Amino acid sequence: MNSSWLKYKKDYLSYLKIEKSLSNNSIEAYLRDYEKLYAFIETYQIQKDPQDINLKDLQEMMQWINEMGISARSQARIISGLRNFFFFLVLEDIIDDDPTELLSLPKIGKKLPEVLDLHEIDALMSAIDLSKNEGHRNKAIIETLYSCGLRVSELINLKITNLYFDEGFIRVIGKGNKERLVPISPSVVKEISFYMEGTRIHQDIKAGHEDFVFLNRRGAQLTRVMIFTIVKQLAEIIGLAKSISPHTFRHSFATHMVENGANLRAIQEMLGHESISTTEIYTHLSDDMLKSAIVSFHPRNNDYRL
Repeated sequence: MNSSWLKYKKDYLSYLKIEKSLSNNSIEAYLRDYEKLYAFIETYQIQKDPQDINLKDLQEMMQWINEMGISARSQARIISGLRNFFFFLVLEDIIDDDPTELLSLPKIGKKLPEVLDLHEIDALMSAIDLSKNEGHRNKAIIETLYSCGLRVSELINLKITNLYFDEGFIRVIGKGNKERLVPISPSVVKEISFYMEGTRIHQDIKAGHEDFVFLNRRGAQLTRVMIFTIVKQLAEIIGLAKSISPHTFRHSFATHMVENGANLRAIQEMLGHESISTTEIYTHLSDDMLKSAIVSFHPRNNDYRL
């Protein structure tokens, strides 16, 4: 990467960290989109600095990406990343006009992730070997992912000081460092307590990691990769045909809540979604369910039923 592109990358990184206060994962995603733009201009030997990129360049880049077989959903995310970068250039008075304003998004449908039914979740839980040191920890992890609908980053960053078992809540640090209170079920309290009192209490804990709930065998905070590995191994043990990840439990949580009549706004709050439309995607509500909700609760329908 030439000196000009490196300089802008460094400045952009500072903006993402300091001005937007994004998580490391979000920052890495934005920088990957920036690097894709640079890879395109290098491939086609386009002698331009970032501030000189125009709409035609970006359209040709997206055509290049499309020909590489990248999905429409991933293309849309890349465009979102590029818009963020060029917004940064406008904000810094480096350019006057944002070339991404007229850049068209590819048409994408709503992708519905896999959902586990209760029998499959029970089977995964039953596959955990409780005779092993990590057994109760892994069971507490799966129970917390499913019963609380946590993101994997929220799970690995869960602190002991954020457990309010007597009040029936845990405090979760979500995207953008936003805090929310999530109700916990007795099953979560039981499994975390078993783990903490039976296994964790006997560990030598690494300095600085004392407050994290879930630890690895070296007494340090668990990583995202380790949670993915635990889930994948359990799926293999029971021969689960579905392709699942830790996020599958979050989606299953939301789906089962809706199927059992929970309010969408309540689910939105529990999941930490800024927009209700995101919650609707997660819960993939059927037309019949939406129709039923409107018929049941809209004030104009009190006297007129369909």
